[in-house]
Formats: sequence, structure tokens, C-alpha cells
Amino acid sequence: MAETTSAGEISVVMTKDAIERTIERLAAEVREEVSRPALIGIRRGGVGLTARLAALLDSGSTTDMGFVDIALYRDDAATALPDPKIGPSHVPFDLRGRDVVLVDDVLQTGRTIRAAIDCIFDYGRPRRIYLLVLCDRGGRELPISADFVGKTLTLRANERLEVTVHPSSREDDVVLRRTASPS
Repeated sequence: MAETTSAGEISVVMTKDAIERTIERLAAEVREEVSRPALIGIRRGGVGLTARLAALLDSGSTTDMGFVDIALYRDDAATALPDPKIGPSHVPFDLRGRDVVLVDDVLQTGRTIRAAIDCIFDYGRPRRIYLLVLCDRGGRELPISADFVGKTLTLRANERLEVTVHPSSREDDVVLRRTASPS
């Protein structure tokens, strides 16, 4: 159901229950494909999703989990970040020879993923990096694709996804915000 506000039209794309089912499915896919994965979430959007995946994958053994902040790795850092808010990266395990699952909420241009991969290599050289995203919204500018996708959408230029996934399932949702198209 769409709601119209002064900021444009808003539609719920995924409810809390749909997100929970999707995360469970993604965890099962990772478990089937990757033995002993190291999970690395991209700071902001990938943090809650990474924590939820780690809890589901943690069946008797400890799942290594970390986070990267890609602010300084962005290809537009000099122009887009005049006053950058840089958070800490935290990868408390050795990446050499490991299978890493890089986790983010939305995949669009691929530039965030490229930056995250650059950051990961500063921590070591993993055997392989898989990409897991909750939503793939299309619009690639780089040849990057996800190995594990929760939901695939095709959005227009005037549409934006807003994803909320907490470390524990609270008020999770994926909302599509549509602004008026320029005339």
C-alpha cells in the first residue's frame, strides 16, 4: 500500500516478517555454499544484517564477524565527503585464506562494494569474497554482482530504498520512497 506525503509517495517493499524469512533463507544459502564463513558488514546498512546472519549461522561454533567503514575508500571521497563522518572498521580475525561474506543492505551502482573490497584487502588477502545483499535495486556502474540476494527490484531514478534492519528483529522494514519526477 502506498502512502503519499509532502516528500513523495512511500510504499512498503518488505515487512518485518518478510525480512526475517529472507534473512533465514540467506543464512541457509550461505551455510550450504560456504564452510566456516567470516562475515564482514559494511557500516551502516550492513551492520544489523550481519549480526542477524551471524546469529543464524552460529550453530555450535563461533562465526567470525567484523565491520568495515568505507568512507575513505570511496572513489568520490574528496568531493562527496567535505566533512566525513568516519566510523571504525573492526575485523578482529585473520582473513588470509578465509572465505569472506561481504554483507550490505542495498546493491546499486557497485561503488560501495568496490570500496569495501579495497578496505578488506587492507586487513589481509581472503581466499574468496562472496557478496550478500538484502536488496539488489539494479543501476550498476561497475561490473559487480551479488552471490546471495534477498530481493531483486528495478527502481527508477526518482525512487530510493530505505532499509532498516536491526541486530535483533525489532522494527525492520524496506520502504520505497518515490519523489515527483522532474518535468
